[in-house]
Amino acid sequence: MARASRRILSAAAVIAVLAGTGTANAAAPGLREVMAIGNGQGGTVSFIDTATLENLGSINVVPDLQERLDGMNPVERIGYEAVNAAQGYRKLVDDMAVSPDGRTLYISRGNLADSVAFDIASKRMLWRHKTEGFKADHAALSADGTRFVVSATTASKSEVIDTATGRTAATFATGTYPHANDYSPDGTILYNSSIGITSLPRALNALKGSKAVTAVDAKTFRPLRTYSFQFGIRPAAFTRDNRTMYAQLSYLNGFVEYDLAAGRIARTVNMPLSDKAAAMNPDDYPQNSAHHGMAMNGAESKLCVAATISDYVSIVSRPGLTTDGTVRYDTDSLPYWTQTSGNGRHCFVSLAEKNQISVVDYATAREVARIPVGDFPQRQRLAGLTQQAVDSLDPSNG
Repeated sequence: MARASRRILSAAAVIAVLAGTGTANAAAPGLREVMAIGNGQGGTVSFIDTATLENLGSINVVPDLQERLDGMNPVERIGYEAVNAAQGYRKLVDDMAVSPDGRTLYISRGNLADSVAFDIASKRMLWRHKTEGFKADHAALSADGTRFVVSATTASKSEVIDTATGRTAATFATGTYPHANDYSPDGTILYNSSIGITSLPRALNALKGSKAVTAVDAKTFRPLRTYSFQFGIRPAAFTRDNRTMYAQLSYLNGFVEYDLAAGRIARTVNMPLSDKAAAMNPDDYPQNSAHHGMAMNGAESKLCVAATISDYVSIVSRPGLTTDGTVRYDTDSLPYWTQTSGNGRHCFVSLAEKNQISVVDYATAREVARIPVGDFPQRQRLAGLTQQAVDSLDPSNG
């Protein structure tokens, strides 16, 4: 199945290209465009139809949970419990992607420190890949669907997995506590962002390790350039010309515009704090994150920025970086990720503590839908599904 997907026009590539032009109907012919939602604590993935904004159902991605826990050796179990304690909860789903043919789901399973592949329609696990260390973090799927790149957080590296076999195809060194993996819009560069040791207080920031964006060749995974930062790099969005990155940083209530050619911060945008956020100690920010959610619309004219501790999302216009409007949520909603629909018109916002997805219109900066999903939604990824895969989903929200 995975080998067959390599011969099919990549839905991921089509989505990337059409999202960049703002064109509708981004899913490849025969596939239904969905937003995959990783329900971190629930151990499920929900799928939302991006056209109808309907939750189509979910899939359990930890059917082997007890088997995995029982199979841990003492060192693995200690690491598992330590990560749970440091994070404050058990994250069973960290990130995910769907194969270009719409049939296979790839998952990095957070605190289980592994990645797995499922045939969606049959729910059969195709392979399991053990991540080095104690946590499998953010992931990215290559446009042709052949490589699933996962951050091995405590090992300070990214692992490149061959999706046909589940085996390691390559690794590359990163900063301390690698976090996000992002392909450039043209697919030529892979950016890995590291956040440093999040369990240390801000006063010991210098001891958190290397906070860096590591750029590697997307085909060979050889290093191209390293960009160093004072604080950890949170979600980021990259322009199609590979010249500009918009990124949130640990402890920053706002975001930066970063010149990738010059290797420097060009502008810093400070955003409002809620009364609750203003009273918080930075050491109480969730995993050092003040803002955690950055996306860009299809025309690259607007950003969708989640203010995690302040419980809002703002639509910000480029190039002036002025705020068009703000959607405010109930206190402690925890907006924790943003993702743009294939037509480039809507921003999907994870409300982790509400078990909901908020859909915000880029043009009006208003919420147009609120969709129930599973337990503690965070990561979202655009995908296409076959009708057989859709029909096989559990009708529950997740």
